[in-house]
Amino acid sequence: MLYVHHPSSQRHDPTALSPDHPDSPARIAAIEAAIERAALAPMRRISAPAASHTELALVHSESHIDHIRTLCASGGGHIDEDTVVGEFSYFAALHAAGGACAMVRELMSGADDRGFCALRPAGHHADRERAMGFCLFNNVAVAAELAIRQLGAERVLIVDWDVHAGNGTAEIFRRRPDVLVADIHQSNLFPGTGALTDTGSGEGRGFTINVPVPRWSDEEVWLSVLEYVIVPIGRAYRPDLVLISAGYDAHEADPLAECRLDCASFGQMTCHVRELADEVGAPIGAVLEGGYDPGSLAGGVVATLAALAGEGEADSIAPDRLITPRVASHFGHVWAL
Repeated sequence: MLYVHHPSSQRHDPTALSPDHPDSPARIAAIEAAIERAALAPMRRISAPAASHTELALVHSESHIDHIRTLCASGGGHIDEDTVVGEFSYFAALHAAGGACAMVRELMSGADDRGFCALRPAGHHADRERAMGFCLFNNVAVAAELAIRQLGAERVLIVDWDVHAGNGTAEIFRRRPDVLVADIHQSNLFPGTGALTDTGSGEGRGFTINVPVPRWSDEEVWLSVLEYVIVPIGRAYRPDLVLISAGYDAHEADPLAECRLDCASFGQMTCHVRELADEVGAPIGAVLEGGYDPGSLAGGVVATLAALAGEGEADSIAPDRLITPRVASHFGHVWAL
Protein backbone atom coordinates (compact mmCIF):
# COMPACT_ATOMS: atom_id res chain seq x y z
CA MET A 1 0.00 0.00 0.00
CA LEU A 2 1.10 3.53 -0.81
CA TYR A 3 1.38 6.33 1.77
CA VAL A 4 1.98 9.84 0.43
CA HIS A 5 3.33 12.60 2.69
CA HIS A 6 5.43 15.77 2.64
CA PRO A 7 6.94 18.03 5.34
CA SER A 8 5.30 21.11 3.81
CA SER A 9 1.99 19.95 5.30
CA GLN A 10 3.26 21.12 8.69
CA ARG A 11 4.38 24.51 7.37
CA HIS A 12 0.86 25.59 6.43
CA ASP A 13 -0.19 27.17 9.73
CA PRO A 14 -3.40 29.25 9.92
CA THR A 15 -2.88 29.55 13.69
CA ALA A 16 -0.01 31.99 13.06
CA LEU A 17 -2.58 34.61 12.03
CA SER A 18 -5.65 33.16 13.75
CA PRO A 19 -4.55 31.52 17.04
CA ASP A 20 -7.81 29.61 17.62
CA HIS A 21 -8.01 28.21 14.11
CA PRO A 22 -8.81 24.46 14.22
CA ASP A 23 -6.70 23.53 11.20
CA SER A 24 -3.25 23.34 12.75
CA PRO A 25 -0.05 21.46 11.85
CA ALA A 26 -0.68 19.33 14.96
CA ARG A 27 -3.12 17.33 12.86
CA ILE A 28 -0.37 15.81 10.73
CA ALA A 29 1.93 15.37 13.73
CA ALA A 30 -0.81 13.39 15.50
CA ILE A 31 -1.31 11.14 12.46
CA GLU A 32 2.39 10.39 12.11
CA ALA A 33 2.73 9.64 15.83
CA ALA A 34 -0.27 7.30 15.75
CA ILE A 35 1.13 5.43 12.75
CA GLU A 36 4.41 4.94 14.60
CA ARG A 37 2.53 3.38 17.53
CA ALA A 38 0.20 1.22 15.47
CA ALA A 39 0.89 -2.30 14.28
CA LEU A 40 0.13 -1.56 10.64
CA ALA A 41 1.20 -3.57 7.64
CA PRO A 42 4.30 -2.08 5.95
CA MET A 43 3.52 0.83 3.64
CA ARG A 44 5.48 2.20 0.73
CA ARG A 45 6.08 5.82 1.62
CA ILE A 46 6.64 8.40 -1.10
CA SER A 47 7.20 12.13 -0.87
CA ALA A 48 4.49 14.17 -2.55
CA PRO A 49 5.72 16.18 -5.54
CA ALA A 50 4.46 19.69 -6.15
CA ALA A 51 1.53 19.85 -8.56
CA SER A 52 2.38 21.46 -11.86
CA HIS A 53 0.50 24.51 -13.08
CA THR A 54 -0.97 22.29 -15.80
CA GLU A 55 -2.32 19.85 -13.22
CA LEU A 56 -3.93 22.59 -11.12
CA ALA A 57 -5.44 24.13 -14.24
CA LEU A 58 -7.31 20.90 -14.92
CA VAL A 59 -9.98 22.13 -12.52
CA HIS A 60 -8.96 25.65 -11.40
CA SER A 61 -8.93 28.96 -13.24
CA GLU A 62 -5.73 30.88 -13.90
CA SER A 63 -7.01 33.74 -11.76
CA HIS A 64 -7.61 31.46 -8.77
CA ILE A 65 -4.16 29.88 -8.97
CA ASP A 66 -2.54 33.30 -9.34
CA HIS A 67 -4.49 34.72 -6.41
CA ILE A 68 -3.34 32.01 -3.99
CA ARG A 69 0.26 32.25 -5.18
CA THR A 70 0.36 36.06 -4.95
CA LEU A 71 -1.32 36.26 -1.55
CA CYS A 72 1.07 33.72 -0.02
CA ALA A 73 4.10 35.38 -1.63
CA SER A 74 3.09 38.64 0.05
CA GLY A 75 3.10 36.97 3.48
CA GLY A 76 -0.45 35.62 3.54
CA GLY A 77 -3.68 36.77 5.12
CA HIS A 78 -7.38 35.98 5.36
CA ILE A 79 -9.07 34.81 2.18
CA ASP A 80 -12.32 34.76 4.12
CA GLU A 81 -13.28 34.51 7.79
CA ASP A 82 -12.30 30.83 7.94
CA THR A 83 -9.62 30.42 5.29
CA VAL A 84 -6.22 31.74 6.34
CA VAL A 85 -2.88 31.39 4.55
CA GLY A 86 0.71 32.20 5.34
CA GLU A 87 3.92 32.48 3.39
CA PHE A 88 4.31 28.69 3.00
CA SER A 89 0.66 27.81 2.37
CA TYR A 90 0.90 27.90 -1.43
CA PHE A 91 3.90 25.57 -1.28
CA ALA A 92 1.98 23.16 0.98
CA ALA A 93 -1.10 23.32 -1.24
CA LEU A 94 0.99 22.48 -4.30
CA HIS A 95 2.27 19.35 -2.58
CA ALA A 96 -1.21 18.40 -1.31
CA ALA A 97 -2.59 18.49 -4.85
CA GLY A 98 0.57 17.00 -6.31
CA GLY A 99 0.50 14.15 -3.81
CA ALA A 100 -3.04 13.23 -4.86
CA CYS A 101 -1.92 13.28 -8.50
CA ALA A 102 1.14 11.13 -7.70
CA MET A 103 -1.05 8.62 -5.86
CA VAL A 104 -3.45 8.35 -8.78
CA ARG A 105 -0.60 7.88 -11.25
CA GLU A 106 0.66 4.97 -9.13
CA LEU A 107 -2.82 3.47 -8.79
CA MET A 108 -3.68 3.74 -12.47
CA SER A 109 -0.32 2.33 -13.54
CA GLY A 110 -0.80 -0.74 -11.37
CA ALA A 111 2.23 0.02 -9.21
CA ASP A 112 -0.13 -0.07 -6.20
CA ASP A 113 -3.83 -0.75 -5.86
CA ARG A 114 -4.43 1.16 -2.60
CA GLY A 115 -3.14 4.47 -1.29
CA PHE A 116 -3.57 7.23 1.26
CA CYS A 117 -2.52 10.89 1.04
CA ALA A 118 -1.78 12.36 4.49
CA LEU A 119 -1.42 15.93 3.28
CA ARG A 120 -2.88 19.35 4.02
CA PRO A 121 -4.43 21.80 3.34
CA ALA A 122 -7.62 19.91 2.51
CA GLY A 123 -9.42 20.54 -0.75
CA HIS A 124 -13.05 19.50 -1.15
CA HIS A 125 -14.55 22.97 -0.54
CA ALA A 126 -12.40 24.70 -3.18
CA ASP A 127 -14.17 25.22 -6.50
CA ARG A 128 -12.86 26.41 -9.83
CA GLU A 129 -12.67 30.06 -8.85
CA ARG A 130 -12.55 30.19 -5.06
CA ALA A 131 -10.77 28.97 -1.95
CA MET A 132 -12.97 28.45 1.10
CA GLY A 133 -13.53 26.27 4.15
CA PHE A 134 -9.78 25.88 4.89
CA CYS A 135 -9.29 24.58 1.30
CA LEU A 136 -7.05 26.18 -1.34
CA PHE A 137 -6.94 23.70 -4.26
CA ASN A 138 -9.32 20.78 -4.70
CA ASN A 139 -6.88 17.90 -4.35
CA VAL A 140 -9.30 15.04 -5.01
CA ALA A 141 -10.87 16.82 -8.00
CA VAL A 142 -7.48 17.53 -9.57
CA ALA A 143 -6.55 13.86 -9.15
CA ALA A 144 -9.86 12.60 -10.57
CA GLU A 145 -9.59 14.88 -13.58
CA LEU A 146 -6.00 13.79 -14.16
CA ALA A 147 -7.11 10.16 -14.14
CA ILE A 148 -9.70 10.86 -16.83
CA ARG A 149 -7.69 13.23 -19.02
CA GLN A 150 -4.33 11.47 -18.96
CA LEU A 151 -4.44 8.05 -17.28
CA GLY A 152 -7.16 6.15 -19.08
CA ALA A 153 -10.01 6.25 -16.56
CA GLU A 154 -13.48 6.52 -18.06
CA ARG A 155 -15.41 6.69 -14.79
CA VAL A 156 -14.28 7.83 -11.34
CA LEU A 157 -16.24 7.41 -8.11
CA ILE A 158 -15.55 9.90 -5.31
CA VAL A 159 -16.95 8.95 -1.90
CA ASP A 160 -16.85 11.95 0.42
CA TRP A 161 -17.50 11.14 4.08
CA ASP A 162 -16.25 14.40 5.57
CA VAL A 163 -18.97 15.76 7.85
CA HIS A 164 -19.18 18.94 5.75
CA ALA A 165 -20.57 18.73 2.22
CA GLY A 166 -17.87 18.81 -0.43
CA ASN A 167 -19.39 21.69 -2.33
CA GLY A 168 -16.31 22.36 -4.45
CA THR A 169 -16.03 18.80 -5.72
CA ALA A 170 -19.76 18.62 -6.43
CA GLU A 171 -19.70 21.90 -8.34
CA ILE A 172 -16.66 20.99 -10.44
CA PHE A 173 -18.26 17.74 -11.64
CA ARG A 174 -21.98 18.49 -11.40
CA ARG A 175 -22.62 18.53 -15.16
CA ARG A 176 -20.69 15.35 -15.97
CA PRO A 177 -21.47 11.63 -15.84
CA ASP A 178 -17.82 10.51 -15.89
CA VAL A 179 -17.31 11.45 -12.21
CA LEU A 180 -19.88 10.22 -9.69
CA VAL A 181 -19.71 12.16 -6.42
CA ALA A 182 -21.35 10.44 -3.43
CA ASP A 183 -21.33 12.63 -0.33
CA ILE A 184 -22.52 11.82 3.21
CA HIS A 185 -22.53 14.86 5.49
CA GLN A 186 -24.33 16.47 8.41
CA SER A 187 -27.26 18.59 7.31
CA ASN A 188 -27.56 22.30 8.09
CA LEU A 189 -23.81 22.65 8.55
CA PHE A 190 -21.16 24.65 6.69
CA PRO A 191 -21.12 25.26 3.72
CA GLY A 192 -24.92 24.93 3.55
CA THR A 193 -24.97 22.85 0.35
CA GLY A 194 -25.57 19.16 -0.31
CA ALA A 195 -29.36 18.92 -0.27
CA LEU A 196 -30.83 15.51 -1.09
CA THR A 197 -32.55 17.08 -4.09
CA ASP A 198 -29.26 18.32 -5.59
CA THR A 199 -28.37 15.44 -7.92
CA GLY A 200 -26.33 17.30 -10.54
CA SER A 201 -27.25 19.17 -13.71
CA GLY A 202 -27.65 18.46 -17.40
CA GLU A 203 -25.79 15.33 -18.50
CA GLY A 204 -24.61 14.96 -14.90
CA ARG A 205 -28.08 14.68 -13.40
CA GLY A 206 -28.18 11.62 -11.18
CA PHE A 207 -24.39 11.51 -10.81
CA THR A 208 -24.28 13.64 -7.66
CA ILE A 209 -25.50 11.68 -4.64
CA ASN A 210 -26.02 13.91 -1.62
CA VAL A 211 -26.93 12.24 1.65
CA PRO A 212 -27.46 14.81 4.41
CA VAL A 213 -27.89 13.17 7.82
CA PRO A 214 -29.25 14.82 10.98
CA ARG A 215 -27.08 16.06 13.81
CA TRP A 216 -26.30 13.32 16.34
CA SER A 217 -26.32 10.66 13.60
CA ASP A 218 -24.31 7.64 14.69
CA GLU A 219 -22.59 4.72 12.99
CA GLU A 220 -25.89 2.98 12.27
CA VAL A 221 -27.02 5.84 10.03
CA TRP A 222 -23.70 6.45 8.27
CA LEU A 223 -23.01 2.78 7.56
CA SER A 224 -26.60 2.15 6.54
CA VAL A 225 -26.67 4.77 3.79
CA LEU A 226 -23.23 3.63 2.66
CA GLU A 227 -24.21 -0.05 2.48
CA TYR A 228 -27.70 0.32 1.03
CA VAL A 229 -27.39 3.42 -1.17
CA ILE A 230 -23.84 4.42 -2.09
CA VAL A 231 -22.29 0.96 -2.51
CA PRO A 232 -25.11 -0.34 -4.76
CA ILE A 233 -24.91 2.81 -6.89
CA GLY A 234 -21.15 2.42 -7.10
CA ARG A 235 -21.56 -1.23 -8.08
CA ALA A 236 -23.88 -0.24 -10.94
CA TYR A 237 -21.60 2.62 -11.99
CA ARG A 238 -18.53 0.33 -12.18
CA PRO A 239 -15.79 2.98 -11.81
CA ASP A 240 -12.24 2.53 -13.06
CA LEU A 241 -10.95 4.37 -9.98
CA VAL A 242 -12.37 4.93 -6.49
CA LEU A 243 -11.29 7.95 -4.46
CA ILE A 244 -12.28 8.81 -0.89
CA SER A 245 -12.44 12.35 0.43
CA ALA A 246 -11.52 11.12 3.88
CA GLY A 247 -12.60 13.58 6.54
CA TYR A 248 -12.73 12.55 10.20
CA ASP A 249 -14.87 15.35 11.61
CA ALA A 250 -17.97 13.15 11.97
CA HIS A 251 -16.21 11.70 15.03
CA GLU A 252 -18.07 12.40 18.26
CA ALA A 253 -15.05 14.30 19.67
CA ASP A 254 -14.73 16.73 16.77
CA PRO A 255 -15.34 20.35 17.77
CA LEU A 256 -16.88 21.50 14.47
CA ALA A 257 -19.79 19.08 14.08
CA GLU A 258 -22.32 17.00 16.01
CA CYS A 259 -22.25 13.47 14.64
CA ARG A 260 -21.44 10.41 16.70
CA LEU A 261 -18.93 8.20 14.90
CA ASP A 262 -15.92 6.63 16.60
CA CYS A 263 -12.54 5.65 15.13
CA ALA A 264 -13.70 2.13 14.31
CA SER A 265 -16.57 3.60 12.27
CA PHE A 266 -14.07 4.96 9.74
CA GLY A 267 -12.48 1.54 9.48
CA GLN A 268 -15.86 0.02 8.73
CA MET A 269 -16.69 2.65 6.11
CA THR A 270 -13.31 1.98 4.49
CA CYS A 271 -14.03 -1.76 4.43
CA HIS A 272 -17.30 -1.15 2.59
CA VAL A 273 -15.65 1.07 -0.02
CA ARG A 274 -12.62 -1.22 -0.31
CA GLU A 275 -14.84 -4.24 -0.96
CA LEU A 276 -16.75 -2.26 -3.59
CA ALA A 277 -13.47 -1.34 -5.30
CA ASP A 278 -12.34 -4.96 -5.20
CA GLU A 279 -15.64 -6.15 -6.65
CA VAL A 280 -15.44 -3.82 -9.67
CA GLY A 281 -11.68 -4.28 -10.06
CA ALA A 282 -10.76 -0.65 -9.40
CA PRO A 283 -7.84 0.72 -7.40
CA ILE A 284 -8.74 2.84 -4.37
CA GLY A 285 -7.08 5.89 -2.84
CA ALA A 286 -7.98 8.21 0.04
CA VAL A 287 -7.21 11.92 0.30
CA LEU A 288 -7.22 13.59 3.72
CA GLU A 289 -9.87 16.24 4.27
CA GLY A 290 -11.11 17.44 7.69
CA GLY A 291 -10.90 16.24 11.26
CA TYR A 292 -10.06 18.77 13.97
CA ASP A 293 -9.61 16.78 17.15
CA PRO A 294 -6.05 15.48 16.67
CA GLY A 295 -6.56 12.30 18.68
CA SER A 296 -9.72 11.13 16.94
CA LEU A 297 -8.32 12.24 13.58
CA ALA A 298 -5.22 10.11 14.10
CA GLY A 299 -7.26 7.13 15.31
CA GLY A 300 -9.58 7.38 12.34
CA VAL A 301 -6.70 7.56 9.87
CA VAL A 302 -5.05 4.48 11.44
CA ALA A 303 -8.36 2.60 11.15
CA THR A 304 -8.62 3.64 7.51
CA LEU A 305 -5.05 2.58 6.76
CA ALA A 306 -5.60 -0.81 8.37
CA ALA A 307 -8.77 -1.38 6.36
CA LEU A 308 -7.15 -0.26 3.11
CA ALA A 309 -4.37 -2.75 3.80
CA GLY A 310 -6.98 -5.52 3.96
CA GLU A 311 -7.76 -5.84 7.66
CA GLY A 312 -11.35 -6.56 8.62
CA GLU A 313 -14.52 -7.10 6.64
CA ALA A 314 -17.52 -4.90 5.97
CA ASP A 315 -20.20 -5.82 8.49
CA SER A 316 -23.74 -5.82 7.16
CA ILE A 317 -26.28 -4.07 9.35
CA ALA A 318 -30.02 -3.60 9.17
CA PRO A 319 -30.91 -0.34 7.42
CA ASP A 320 -31.86 2.50 9.73
CA ARG A 321 -35.60 3.13 9.71
CA LEU A 322 -35.69 6.79 8.66
CA ILE A 323 -32.79 8.12 6.59
CA THR A 324 -31.88 5.17 4.36
CA PRO A 325 -35.41 4.45 3.07
CA ARG A 326 -35.94 8.13 2.27
CA VAL A 327 -32.63 8.41 0.41
CA ALA A 328 -33.14 5.10 -1.40
CA SER A 329 -36.60 6.13 -2.59
CA HIS A 330 -35.19 9.40 -3.91
CA PHE A 331 -32.50 7.71 -6.02
CA GLY A 332 -34.40 4.51 -6.83
CA HIS A 333 -35.83 5.98 -10.04
CA VAL A 334 -32.29 6.54 -11.38
CA TRP A 335 -30.31 3.67 -9.84
CA ALA A 336 -31.46 0.14 -8.99
CA LEU A 337 -31.39 -0.08 -5.18
